[in-house]
Amino acid sequence: MKKIFLYILAGSLCFSACKKDDEVETYKEPGDISVQNSYDDQAIKKFMNENYLDAQGNIKAFSTTDASDDNEKKLIDLPYQTLPSGTIYIMRDGAQPSAATGKTIAPKDILTVMIRANGYLAGETDGNVSFISTLPITNTINGSGLPLVDPMFYYVKQSVLDAATTDATKQRSYYEIEGFQEAIQKFKAFDDYPSGSPYNLQGVIIVPSRAAFARDPHYPYASTYSLRNNTIIFNFQVYKRADRPANQ
Repeated sequence: MKKIFLYILAGSLCFSACKKDDEVETYKEPGDISVQNSYDDQAIKKFMNENYLDAQGNIKAFSTTDASDDNEKKLIDLPYQTLPSGTIYIMRDGAQPSAATGKTIAPKDILTVMIRANGYLAGETDGNVSFISTLPITNTINGSGLPLVDPMFYYVKQSVLDAATTDATKQRSYYEIEGFQEAIQKFKAFDDYPSGSPYNLQGVIIVPSRAAFARDPHYPYASTYSLRNNTIIFNFQVYKRADRPANQ
């Protein structure tokens, strides 16, 4: 009789757990895109309150158990600028090239960057708005350790557009991230920073979905996953810039 009771109890607990899982709400795309825009802005500010920059400029989340980061400044407390598109950029103090050697970044430049970029989906859960998922896009910092040369999200070559076979893929907006283009030109590139030197990240660019791909078709930067409605956050150093050949 005891065994029968235990089986019934175990079964009821399992059913209860399964029911609870089923009740967890997943992300539901708001019908009104202005609601998603509001989610983005709220989640960005929350992210900026929960993260800081370490000694090499990497974005790090504050620890709830380790007091070593208690004196670090939150991203929200660092000097930052918000562009008309809603894109936010932070220039890290002491990590920029000198006025004498820094190179202006132009719209068609070939960039060489040490970079980490992730997509973040903002949503509401139980009345709280935050980033509820993360997608890796590119990471040369923790990956190969080699800078990325000529990223398409800054400028896509004309040859790529000419080879495209659909109306969507023939458009620059399918590849290029408007907010990143806008903000990176506020920074200066180093004058051919040695690729073997330790990186010292220059700053952060936070692009809300409305200044990224919003709900439009886009190049699969996150492999098989969509960046629809995703805010994209870049942590980077521009090693150098170069003039682009006229035929590109």
